[in-house]
Amino acid sequence: MKNIFIIGSKGIPAKYGGFETFVEYLTKNKVSEEIAYHVSCMAEDNKEFYHNNVRCFNVKVPNIGSAKAVLYDILSLKECLNYIKEKKITNSIVYVLACRIGPFFAKYKRALEKMGVQVFVNPDGHEWKRSKWNYYIRQYWKLSERLMVKHADLLVCDSKGIEDYIQKDYQRYSPKTTFIAYGATVEEAPLSSTSSKLIEWYQKHGVEAFEYYLIVGRFVPENNYELMIREFMASNSKKDLVIISNVEQNSFYEELLKRTNFNQDSRIKFVGTVYDQELLQKIREQAYGYFHGHEVGGTNPSLLEALASTRLNLLLDVVFNKEVGAEGAVYFNKDKGNLANLVDSADLYNIDTINLMSKKAKQRILSEYSWEKIIHEYETLFLKN
Repeated sequence: MKNIFIIGSKGIPAKYGGFETFVEYLTKNKVSEEIAYHVSCMAEDNKEFYHNNVRCFNVKVPNIGSAKAVLYDILSLKECLNYIKEKKITNSIVYVLACRIGPFFAKYKRALEKMGVQVFVNPDGHEWKRSKWNYYIRQYWKLSERLMVKHADLLVCDSKGIEDYIQKDYQRYSPKTTFIAYGATVEEAPLSSTSSKLIEWYQKHGVEAFEYYLIVGRFVPENNYELMIREFMASNSKKDLVIISNVEQNSFYEELLKRTNFNQDSRIKFVGTVYDQELLQKIREQAYGYFHGHEVGGTNPSLLEALASTRLNLLLDVVFNKEVGAEGAVYFNKDKGNLANLVDSADLYNIDTINLMSKKAKQRILSEYSWEKIIHEYETLFLKN
């Protein structure tokens, strides 16, 4: 039996983002009987429970602000060490999601190595590039990434772009890497087009099916909200731009408003968050098109969900997005007028063109990003090491 300890996600059942959803699918759809998963979960206690027939162990973490995630990973790693030692487990891998604990990593890595345990790391995206962090925190993330790349037995990259970056920037460590993508599901939303939940949402926000472009994502500058809003305002589109994000009238929102005056354009609609996944999927399906302006990091789950659901996808032309979208999307750059012109062109696409783009996008997900494929690749990786 191969014991796989997964740390770094907030845990399952998944209530949060990409890593949590990944762990949910990986455990729920496990095929091999030769694998036993152990999943760390951020919690208010240190209890154990079972979910998806896998052992989940809670890790209680004091609320110490932005360093909470770092402490959580350290405490989770300690718990893995103690459990492996106590139960005398001989055949195991610890899989760490994200590079948060670099300065502390070598110590635990040595202890695990002495017990014959391998440590795999998913480097995620370029956390050190995110504008929400100040200079010192960005320096920490970069250092942390470097030290985890240096000491990991294997780096599992969910993007070929990230794998290339690791190999190039950390060549001096001769890092061992492999590529396994993130997953998505292509299936129609269970919610019907006539659902009262959907109709009420449309009415509340003054939106009509297939008469809006959509943005879904974290409300941070590196996702290029200003570019997309400014360019949409410069377009001649009669459609709306619906933005689903955790805005909460923060300072970025106020700066954006000051710079663009988007409140003077009735087409720009900030509608808050949508946590109901069935409703969100239907909103994606019934968008005329989807804008994706992310440029930091690897394979983005919201992009995969858009390609799986939305007929027409307009993506910022960066290596990570092109790697995923390929021929299943159209691309814009940061040149003034580029996206505005693309929107004007897209508004004129006939139904055959839109259906062809939709088919290519979904085929892209089915052939390269299906959860079945991803789970098979992970199980193969775990069992052969």
